[in-house]
Amino acid sequence: MSEPTDDSRRLRVIVADDQAAVREPLAAVLGMSEDIEVVAAAADGTAVLAAVAAAPVDVVLMDLRMPVMDGIETTRRLSEEHPQIAVVVLTTFADDESILAALGAGARGYLTKNAGRQDIVRAIRAAAAGQAVLDREVQDRLLATARARPSATERVLPPDLTRREREVLTLIGQGLPNRAIAEKLFISEATVKSHINNLFAKAGIRDRPDAVRRAIAAGLA
Repeated sequence: MSEPTDDSRRLRVIVADDQAAVREPLAAVLGMSEDIEVVAAAADGTAVLAAVAAAPVDVVLMDLRMPVMDGIETTRRLSEEHPQIAVVVLTTFADDESILAALGAGARGYLTKNAGRQDIVRAIRAAAAGQAVLDREVQDRLLATARARPSATERVLPPDLTRREREVLTLIGQGLPNRAIAEKLFISEATVKSHINNLFAKAGIRDRPDAVRRAIAAGLA
């Protein structure tokens, strides 16, 4: 097993999955890592938000299909209300719609449940450090989708994008919400929104999932 990212502080993690047979063993296994503390095991998004309100959290390991509040809506809420918390999706679904919806909502990582324990631990550490993590299956699917689009303008960015607009697109491709992008670039959230509006208009980008796809196709994410 690789060394912990920081021996002086354990990463506080929530495991969210509606199936107790998945949630509880996963929480137990992750808790065996020296640098991870599972602070809650949640059966739906409302339980995740309650746990986040009760104590500091670094990473949420998020299933997508849950009752009451699903993983997409929960990720969106966390991105808006607690942008310092990283979301890593862990799901059986690797279809385009699920992947793009999760990344568009602000997920920093996306793994399928074929991932092993060490893969999940590495993804949690990377996400907590601000890095984007996509497993190989997800990366391949996004690239295949982007390259299959018939129009060249869907695959190539226009030459008149500014350096800042490219930086913003790169961070969108990494799954960061506007507030986190503003913090990374040391600009206001209003300025980020202005750059996004200009970027979308110039590049013909329809929405945030489309921006994620374009960033990956352009090799920016």
